[in-house]
Amino acid sequence: MTAPGLIIAAPRSGSGKTTITLGLQRAMTRRGLVVRGLKCGPDYIDPAFHAAATGAPSANLDSFAMQDGLLRAIAGDAADGADLVIAEGSMGLFDAVPGPDGHTGASADIAALLGWPIVLVIDVSGQAQSAAAIALGCKLYDPRITIAGVILNKVASERHRRLVAQGMEKIDLLVLGALPREASLILPERHLGLVQAGETADLEARLEALADAVAAVVDLDALLAVAQATILPASPLAAPSLSAPGRRIAIARDAAFSFVYPHVEAGWRAAGAELVPFSPLADEPPPDDCDACWLPGGYPELHAGRIAGATRFLAGLRHFAQSRPVHGECGGYMVLGRALIDAEGVSHAMAGLLSVETSFAKRKMTLGYRRAILEAGGPLGRAGSALTGHEFHYATIVTQGEDPPLAMVTDPHGSAPAPAGSQRGHVTGSFFHAIAMAG
Repeated sequence: MTAPGLIIAAPRSGSGKTTITLGLQRAMTRRGLVVRGLKCGPDYIDPAFHAAATGAPSANLDSFAMQDGLLRAIAGDAADGADLVIAEGSMGLFDAVPGPDGHTGASADIAALLGWPIVLVIDVSGQAQSAAAIALGCKLYDPRITIAGVILNKVASERHRRLVAQGMEKIDLLVLGALPREASLILPERHLGLVQAGETADLEARLEALADAVAAVVDLDALLAVAQATILPASPLAAPSLSAPGRRIAIARDAAFSFVYPHVEAGWRAAGAELVPFSPLADEPPPDDCDACWLPGGYPELHAGRIAGATRFLAGLRHFAQSRPVHGECGGYMVLGRALIDAEGVSHAMAGLLSVETSFAKRKMTLGYRRAILEAGGPLGRAGSALTGHEFHYATIVTQGEDPPLAMVTDPHGSAPAPAGSQRGHVTGSFFHAIAMAG
């Protein structure tokens, strides 16, 4: 039987979705349930927290970048063998980009496709019954979805809770719980979101505290009752969302290189590829018995000096690139370039396999979906292949250099095609993270 699922969403960002999702995931796991987490949208960091909270892998569901078959396969893989799937929305429930119906990147698209009800987290600070008007708007805005109940966050007092609950009763919406204002439940953040799960101090203690707080005020039995089961594929991904760059892939994995979509790795493995991790921060070169190397995004800007001094890693990477494909995404792209300027304005020599030079001192947020057409064949596919992806970084390009672009990219808002990334020999890189082959 397919596990029941639900989506924890909110009218806007900053409402407390992640902390409440993690608390629920850990609280249900402590009950002895097999819980799986999923994340709507192109987020690397939250799935790692889901995995820590549940003890099971998490993955992304992205309605803009993924076709229905891939979305159902990822959800089905999570639901297979689980007792409950608790997915986390992104941004506001209906926040989206221009796209075909059902493929706008909104969390509501995922709820509609999978038939999972939504539990709405509402930050009620500064309001009382008016919160019900917001909830009612969410309830009526999209007839494809079902709002099964609400969890109130940042409740100031018992009197405040009663007033908000009166409003919810008026619109016939179940209040599943109410969390008080509590600063200690907030997870630490930095420029790309939460500090990564692997770097968060006392993560287990924090997850237990979240579970304690949520279990004390949320009716977990009522939450289980509103979850809905949907018939989904119960088999692994039938085909990779991206072509595997090799049969044995050396993949950088440490605090500087960690942003890899779980579904991409799962797809590669399903296609028969083996992933072999190595750590540039530990001065490890890519294993020489691999036939491709992948440098994911992450936080190399926070470790630029250490990477520049990792002579075995850099020499091994240069040797590898003489005969085999190497690809870098975002942070990995920066490391493949000539130099990386850190936040203090200090320039650090990088691998020099591409001519790009980047800076974290000159910060500018770049954020959004991308559709890319490859200019030449390489690890991401053949020349002319179309990919969907996402870009999110604060680094800037100081010098693009002489390398030809990897792809021509557009965004969902009608931008003219523009060159992106770099290629030279066996080496390619770009600031956009590939999510799937375009349909």
